[in-house]
Order: sequence, then structure tokens, then C-alpha cells
Amino acid sequence: MAQITVMIDGKAYRMACEEGQEDHLTELAARFDRYVGHLKSQFGEIGDLRLTVMAGIMVTDELSEVNRRLKALEADVAALRQTRDSFAAEQERSEATIAAALGEVAADLNGITAKLNGRTVARH
Repeated sequence: MAQITVMIDGKAYRMACEEGQEDHLTELAARFDRYVGHLKSQFGEIGDLRLTVMAGIMVTDELSEVNRRLKALEADVAALRQTRDSFAAEQERSEATIAAALGEVAADLNGITAKLNGRTVARH
């Protein structure tokens, strides 16, 4: 396990993480520090624990909103897939109908051609 030191509200915290995840953990800590800094600028010195709890609630609220939006997008994607599948099935039916109609036209043309060829041969 890798060890890194992150800074939150001017205090150093030593943390362990998976190898290769150091930059990611550093970025997460920096983002959390911005929440703490924002709250500190709004409310002043209200205590480390309270600041941390409030910042945690803000992060959780943001995550909740992202999850809500993700569920809505997943529902939209499901609806689009269903619509796509319905259109694809309809197109297959249309293509089958067109193919059948073309088959009938081809058979009619073959019949007409055969009749015309029979008449042409009879005339010579």
C-alpha cells in the first residue's frame, strides 16, 4: 500500500491507498478541502468536527443529486433503447413487406415476359 499526506483545513493527514491511486486520493482530499474552506469562509471558526460534518453533508448532498440525475439518465437511455428496438422491429416488418411485394412484382414481370416472349416467337 502506498502512503501519502493530504492537507485538509491546513492540517496534514497521512493516508494509505492502493498503489497508483495516490494522485486520485490527493485530488479527492483537495476537493474536500475546498468544501471545508467554503464553509469556514461562510461560518468562521465553528470547530473542526462541525466543519467536517457539514462538509461531509454537502458532499453527500451533491452525490445524492448526481445519483438522482444518473437514474433519470438511465431511465432515458432505457426508453431510447426501447424506442430504437421498436423502430428496428417495425423496419424489419416493413422490409419483409417490401421484399414480399417485390417478389410478387418480379413474378408478375416474369409472367408478362413469358407471355411477350411467347407472342414474339409466334410472330416469327
